[in-house]
Amino acid sequence: MQTGTLVTLTLYFVLMLMIGVYAWWRTANTAEGFLLAGRDLSPSVTALSAGASDMSGWLLLGLPGALYVAGLSAAWIAIGLTLGALANWILVAPRLRAQSEARGNALTIPEFLANRFPESALALRVASAVVIVVFFAVYTASGLVGGGKLFETAFAGLVPGGTGLTPYMLGVVITAIVVLLYTALGGFLAVSLTDVVQGSIMFVALVAMPLVILLGPGGGADLSAVDVPGFLSLTQGVTALGIISAVTWGLGYFGQPHIIVRFMALRRVEDMPIARNIAMGWMAVCLLGAVGVGLAGRAYAEQNGITVEDPETIFIILAELLFHPLITGFLFAALLAAIMSTVSSQLLVTSSSLTEDFYRLFLRRTASEREAVNASRVFIALVSLIAIVIAADPASEVLGLVAHAWAGFGAAFGPLMILALTWDRMTGAGAVAGLVTGAAVVAGWIALGWDRALPGMAEGLYEIVPGFAAAWLAIVVVSRLTAPGRPVRT
Repeated sequence: MQTGTLVTLTLYFVLMLMIGVYAWWRTANTAEGFLLAGRDLSPSVTALSAGASDMSGWLLLGLPGALYVAGLSAAWIAIGLTLGALANWILVAPRLRAQSEARGNALTIPEFLANRFPESALALRVASAVVIVVFFAVYTASGLVGGGKLFETAFAGLVPGGTGLTPYMLGVVITAIVVLLYTALGGFLAVSLTDVVQGSIMFVALVAMPLVILLGPGGGADLSAVDVPGFLSLTQGVTALGIISAVTWGLGYFGQPHIIVRFMALRRVEDMPIARNIAMGWMAVCLLGAVGVGLAGRAYAEQNGITVEDPETIFIILAELLFHPLITGFLFAALLAAIMSTVSSQLLVTSSSLTEDFYRLFLRRTASEREAVNASRVFIALVSLIAIVIAADPASEVLGLVAHAWAGFGAAFGPLMILALTWDRMTGAGAVAGLVTGAAVVAGWIALGWDRALPGMAEGLYEIVPGFAAAWLAIVVVSRLTAPGRPVRT
């Protein structure tokens, strides 16, 4: 292992912890400060925080790995995500910022929903908390899997004998501990400020890596030389069902609590267009960079006889082969930044929901601000432990874990948030029906294996499609049946 790489990574970890201490000093003593940074984020911080918390380890592992295997046809996911993110900034962001403050200064998504539908407040808060804890445990685990793969691929010699830890598990544990520390210390402000640093690192890495692969040593990689038919075709080998499954990833944006909560923390609604433009520009460059890593990485590996056993590690392999150890450390920091920015956001949203929608609702209604913040810190630690257990299997695929959690949130909360913000006739009973239906359909679809192969077919359909449609239908039907003038049952 190169000393320079370790030095760079150590400096990165220290910087993240220093930001956590700074945020703890600034805002972490009140619930609003800990959970939303006092609703005082600038447009640039909001934009980069939303982007970095969105683009987890799948951006540098899962997406390049999919393109490495399938070629440009795997880019449909990136296209769908770009369209979905833009629609989310336009449709949900300004409305949620304004309405969450107007409706009782809600600090969490479940609290906003409870204030929006007071007749079903308890049912919504409990159901929301359950969905958030279950799916975020899986989502957080996907990030820790990415940290494990980094250490397993690049730092196999780091683990001293007799510890009982594999390089993979050491990566999982170190990633979890660092994220746990700065998130528990500084809350939302720490998560947001580290997101800015991490988002900037990711941006630079995803611009530099494809350029070096294509233009670097030995004349660079020749994409046309890849021995895969239609490797550079957007439609080669892709069916209509496959395109639908890929593009509909974009639907998930409307229901991701760790992303849309950023909109609630923006300083002013009037700043939303600035934040949107920054976020979409950052996202477009990062996605193009990830596509370039996958495609150019395949070409470089074939030209130079490099064996890649796990395609999701192509970024790690090339970082070690093509760069000076200090720069390699920076690139590894970019991968950890993608992982940690998302994991920290997920831990904070999960702990805030457990604190506001369980602890203060059922156990300690009179809990002080400081007690609520300390409870959030305890929940952050507990969820981290659960995620470590889930991530313990080194055979886990980052993209697969992210896909299931993304679909679960997108179907459960997506239609609910859109209609809650735009449709006055929606009722509390309809909200509960949509939330439960979306989550249940996604879970059932996965359990039946229909995401891999539909009955009588060789190809499956991404579970967010039936889940989103069923949740939307449930909200509309139940809301019409329980509209004013009819009995409301929850």
